[in-house]
Amino acid sequence: MTLKICVAQLNFVVGDLPGNSQKIIAAARAAYADGVRLLLTPELSICGYAAEDLFLRSSFIAACDDAVKTVARELAGLKDLTVVLGHPSGGDSRTRSVAVSNRHNAASVLCEGVVLASYAKRELPNYQVFDERRYFTPGRGVCVFEAGVAGNKVKVGLLICEDAWFEEPARLTKEAGAELLAVINASPFHIGKGQEREQKMRERVLACGLPLVYAHLVGGQDEVVFEGHSFALNADGTVAGRAPSFVECGFVVWAGRTQAGVHLAGPVAPERSVEADLWDALVLGVRDYVGKNGFPSVILGLSGGIDSALVLAVAVDALGKDKVRSVMMPSPYTADISWIDAREMTQRLGVRYDEISIVPEFEAFKASLRGEFEGLAEDATEENIQARIRGTLLMALSNKFGSIVLTTGNKSEMATGYCTLYGDMAGGFAVIKDLAKTTVFRLARWRNANDPYGTGSEPIPERIITRPPSAELRPDQTDQDSLPAYEVLDAILERYMENDQGIEDIIAAGFTRADVEKVTRLIKINEYKRRQAPVGIRVTHRSFGKDWRYPITNRFRA
Repeated sequence: MTLKICVAQLNFVVGDLPGNSQKIIAAARAAYADGVRLLLTPELSICGYAAEDLFLRSSFIAACDDAVKTVARELAGLKDLTVVLGHPSGGDSRTRSVAVSNRHNAASVLCEGVVLASYAKRELPNYQVFDERRYFTPGRGVCVFEAGVAGNKVKVGLLICEDAWFEEPARLTKEAGAELLAVINASPFHIGKGQEREQKMRERVLACGLPLVYAHLVGGQDEVVFEGHSFALNADGTVAGRAPSFVECGFVVWAGRTQAGVHLAGPVAPERSVEADLWDALVLGVRDYVGKNGFPSVILGLSGGIDSALVLAVAVDALGKDKVRSVMMPSPYTADISWIDAREMTQRLGVRYDEISIVPEFEAFKASLRGEFEGLAEDATEENIQARIRGTLLMALSNKFGSIVLTTGNKSEMATGYCTLYGDMAGGFAVIKDLAKTTVFRLARWRNANDPYGTGSEPIPERIITRPPSAELRPDQTDQDSLPAYEVLDAILERYMENDQGIEDIIAAGFTRADVEKVTRLIKINEYKRRQAPVGIRVTHRSFGKDWRYPITNRFRA
């Protein structure tokens, strides 16, 4: 017996039910022609993940039901092809004027136009970016179905994402007769998540004694990215197959029966570096946010510094040079080397480059405010005016030409408030919002040593990487004038914000009290700024977005 299984590792668009349906139908037909008799689609593939409060609309659930029927009808003529299709189901009802939810994160098993079985996700995650208990009711059943040709079939047990992270659903599925687990998923990327998934599924197959195929989504959706990285494990925990990351594909695994049970085999994509994953996540996040939302191009302010340089390189890799425009907006404090390095980088990448001086506008603002500011020394006020002039110019170009503005602030700046509301925070998409400054430097060096998209090796001039970071808003300014060294700042940020360590614990780990109290104080008092920041790509397990929900008005200081 040999059953050919295909994981449709596809990139769906939330709410595009006709487009998603046709993508699934096309994948199923192509796989069937190649001998596949079991096709697995990712979690909620019919509607895309995550549809958030669309799930609360009865018209949306009804449209999803119709899309499932369309897929079943279109594939009815493919004899012996079984398709697992992820979709929402059910709705709300009322009992004595009390709303009762019977809405499920579900999957249906289709074969020759018939729904053979349906399954509702049992374990609903409600941590990090997940909020499934807001929308769904847990299922209680199990689902085991047969796939293959008559007389030569495999009993497949179906689980949905979080179900496989717990012991009971897999155990009950095995007790119901499953010989193989099929796990369909939509699990957002963060650094190290792919390895974490493989290890957790290894624990699951070793515990239940069944092989497993893990079907995963790929693509960007608002702030999250799904990296694909579908895989298969045999019952002894060994990797039987692994799909490439960050690309659409039909990942094929063969299932054969041996004396020990079902054995899986397939191609194994190599493991990847952290930097390669990070880069591809940023590129895919930009490409899908821009493309799925219909923006024709992007524009960004290029300063000659490391952050805007990295964003420019990501944008070109994601969209191509013809869809990227850079604008240098020098002030009285812009160093000559900033002009030189900015021009050189745009020449290396071949993108449009313009220079618009902000000196006239800056002088006009100071003249208008001279009476109000008389007798007062220049301070951060004048620095912020410069940033806000630049933000206004970029947004004007965005309005006139339709390009979305990519902001260039990093996580270290977002954490400590070293960013200006309505200035460098003004824009539509924050590409490196979840990258610490030290990671920005590391990733810039990685990109200079690698050219994964063929847009030009070493796009970032070396001096941009090696010179001390500066906002260039006053004479001889550097970031470290008022912040701890980034190696220290980022380490404190990781411990406090990402890993929830207490202030005293961080001090006990060897950091000075002054540095810890300064950084944590800045994190707390700048929450109001972060609430007004554009959405940005999540690449860590805790980003300033859905992962971080702290009150703005807050006097707790531990």
